[in-house]
Amino acid sequence: MYAYFRGRLVSCLPEEAVLEVSGIAYRFLVSAGTARQLPEVGTETILYTHLSVREDALQLYGFATEEEKQLFRLLLLTSGVGPKLALAVLSGMAVPEVHEAILANAPERLFGITGVGRKTAARIILELRDKILKLAPVGSAAASVAADRGGFREDAVNALMTLGFPRPVANQAVGCALEPDPDASLEVVIKRALATMHNR
Repeated sequence: MYAYFRGRLVSCLPEEAVLEVSGIAYRFLVSAGTARQLPEVGTETILYTHLSVREDALQLYGFATEEEKQLFRLLLLTSGVGPKLALAVLSGMAVPEVHEAILANAPERLFGITGVGRKTAARIILELRDKILKLAPVGSAAASVAADRGGFREDAVNALMTLGFPRPVANQAVGCALEPDPDASLEVVIKRALATMHNR
């Protein structure tokens, strides 16, 4: 229903932010990561928005980036994961780290986040892995580059950019990942590229 709100930041707490838009103050639940990225109180800012609708309440969730909002919505697709738990995951790990854990099939990285048990971590990995691989880069510029160049290598680079890595870093990592086996699958190349960047 809402893509984002632009307005003056009235207050910011570790789990909550209030934004004034055209004289109306809106309360958002936010992750710890978003809270850290918000500007000083009184400054104009944007919060990307998800509206949760329940029988007894309407609740706005705010995100500093479109990527965080996208991951939040993906987490909601996991069996047994509601908005509160999805926000806890985003508070416990940065967006690229969550993506890496899912792509690397490493539920142990998620286990230990408040509210995330072993079974929940395993379900997140199992149910979101394919969806993460299919994500397209956010932004028309990145999409345009992908369309112009095409090809396997560009698909891998774009997948890493979706995780938050800059294009030069992603491009170099994909190159290194392809050296030992140019015919490797997209999933294998992404895994190798992530391992290369993680070991630097």
